[in-house]
Amino acid sequence: MGFISRIREEIKVIRERDPAIHSDMEVFLYPSFKVMIYYRIAHKLYLKHHYFLARWVSQKGVRRTGIEIHPGAQIGKRFFIDHGNGVIIGETTVIGDNVTLYQGVTLGGTGKEQGKRHPTIGNNVMISTGAKVLGSFKIGDNSKIGAGSVVLEEVPPGSTVVGVPGRVVKRNDQALPQDKLDQIHLPDPVREDIVCLQHANAELTNRLLDLEREMKELRANATPSDGL
Repeated sequence: MGFISRIREEIKVIRERDPAIHSDMEVFLYPSFKVMIYYRIAHKLYLKHHYFLARWVSQKGVRRTGIEIHPGAQIGKRFFIDHGNGVIIGETTVIGDNVTLYQGVTLGGTGKEQGKRHPTIGNNVMISTGAKVLGSFKIGDNSKIGAGSVVLEEVPPGSTVVGVPGRVVKRNDQALPQDKLDQIHLPDPVREDIVCLQHANAELTNRLLDLEREMKELRANATPSDGL
């Protein structure tokens, strides 16, 4: 894809996913748009082993946008960062097509791996505000990572992950349409557990009341010889 074609695609993606953008000209002010230009330049330098120049270009992008993308990261088509301040993407990260990140997301390592240290993000994945994905494993296609989650292990395709540490709370293996790429409509596993406990407690309480009622009836109908 040529430079002009890529610019047009970036504009289209940003306008599709951010309703706050009202014209193509506004896109040129958008941090996600700016940082991807820096990234593309830095990545080409990185592939040619000009590591210092690649990092120099990359750090200029960080200072201007607040988004840090290592020049060694591999990023697919239609990538979008919404309000990206604080986003960090590590050197060996691999990102598929049609991925959306929100502010404060970290795609990092644990500090213990060698070689491939950072996650692989599948196609059509949404990672919500403040989520941390740490380690060399894959987030499966069509998955959603809830806000503030800390993901430390592989996520199957079509999953929804929430919590610290992150756990899979829903699987449907269906592609995520654009109108479902939000950070709100996610399961709440803590609330679900509390509801289950409340239900079990209510059943136990009702059973105890039934037993007490049965005992009272037995005592009321008992004769002295019954010993009740």
